[in-house]
Amino acid sequence: MIQTLQHYEFAILIPLLGGLLVLLFHNHENFREACSIVIGIVLFLYIVQLIGLTSGDNTAHTLLNITPTLSITFHLEPLGLVFALLASSLWIITTIYSIGYMRGNKEKNQTRFYVFFAMSIASTMGIAFSANLLTLFIFYETLTLCTYPLVTHKQNQEAQSGGRTYLGILLSTSILFFLTAMVVTWLHAGTLDFLPGGILDSKLGPLGALLLFTLFMFGIGKAALMPFHRWLPAAMVAPTPVSALLHAVAVVKAGVFTVLKISVYIFGIDFIATQHAADVILWVAVATMLIASIIALTKNNLKARLAYSTISQLSYIVVGAALASPIAAMGGALHMVTHAFGKITLFFCAGAIYTATKYTQVSQLDGLGHRMPFTFTAYLVAAISVIGLPPLIGSWSKWYLMEGSISTQNYIVLIAFSLSTLLNCAYLLPIALRGFFNPLNSNLDHQVSGIKEAPLACVFPLCITALCTFLLFFYMQTVYDFLYPAFNP
Repeated sequence: MIQTLQHYEFAILIPLLGGLLVLLFHNHENFREACSIVIGIVLFLYIVQLIGLTSGDNTAHTLLNITPTLSITFHLEPLGLVFALLASSLWIITTIYSIGYMRGNKEKNQTRFYVFFAMSIASTMGIAFSANLLTLFIFYETLTLCTYPLVTHKQNQEAQSGGRTYLGILLSTSILFFLTAMVVTWLHAGTLDFLPGGILDSKLGPLGALLLFTLFMFGIGKAALMPFHRWLPAAMVAPTPVSALLHAVAVVKAGVFTVLKISVYIFGIDFIATQHAADVILWVAVATMLIASIIALTKNNLKARLAYSTISQLSYIVVGAALASPIAAMGGALHMVTHAFGKITLFFCAGAIYTATKYTQVSQLDGLGHRMPFTFTAYLVAAISVIGLPPLIGSWSKWYLMEGSISTQNYIVLIAFSLSTLLNCAYLLPIALRGFFNPLNSNLDHQVSGIKEAPLACVFPLCITALCTFLLFFYMQTVYDFLYPAFNP
């Protein structure tokens, strides 16, 4: 039976309304894009006013009962609300950026782009407020389908090939592993509800817990664990605003959010620790973290380098969950936030460079810092945040992740974090150094002297997100306090 809509469902409907308005004004690009921005602001404000409801006793609402133990249900809890706030706030900024990028590069099919972008945000809201695995799985798959047209936006052979890899890996991991793990969980626990402390305690032995956790983690393809990571570099054929959506706003963040939700609310941190359920995935994630960083060093294409950086950074969050320590899991949740602001800035910068110069290779960027000072300064700030140096927000999450590895006496993991940080420096900083300290490449055609930034609609968002990596450093304790109940039930 379908129930009346309440609270959380409107967070899904608001971006869908935005998509309808975009279609309505498809012949009036200014109105079309104004609707996207306004709806983004409305969604963010709506999510903000939900913050006060997380302490209430009646925060779950069933939209559709399928069987007595299976339903489409939504609820409020701290981790989901932080994810919703993150995605809704960055949607506004990405929409503004998209205007400058799509117009500056004269991209075709812009209406379709904004419609599917809105649908992707709606799916993300469904994931954020899911009260059980079934609801999350439905919206998780919907997000894959809604982002496929964005990945293949250019509709050329390269885009179609990248889209097939994207869709093939994400759907196959979900069907083969994620869905199978859900069925096993339901058979053993009799429910798929997200509950504090988990639902599997005393239901599985060590071997069963190990196999099930491994199945779940490989099934969450959006977390990009190796060897199921190739979809992410393949998706870089998409326009840069789509890359920002994939890496910071929705897709990969939906993956690591799902990793944290399952770890905390299906298994429970204590159960993972006592049953050693994450023993395999911990080392897979550590290997992914280091191998992806090494591959990033070899990439001359800027977006490809950033893509492998994302694969590495996502593994930080998986390691945080696999360490089975509240402080490490908290570090993973904070990294979901801190990485989002850092990485979206880096991709915004890559897109701004392409829009202004059509350059895509790291080797082409010599001396461009003087032509594009705002873009390269924002890039440097975001790179330092991703590396994890204070006073930028990336330092908070890395601190807690390292503290978690020490508290669990996983000193090899601590060393891996340190090595990964050094590799971050090696593949991120030289790009800014090239731009600011190398002379202009004499083999390139530099027709315009002086400052030649991308359009203001591109530059303004990347300056805002770079500024956020500094300003939010002073407010991460508030985020920590808000998330604390989720990891310490």
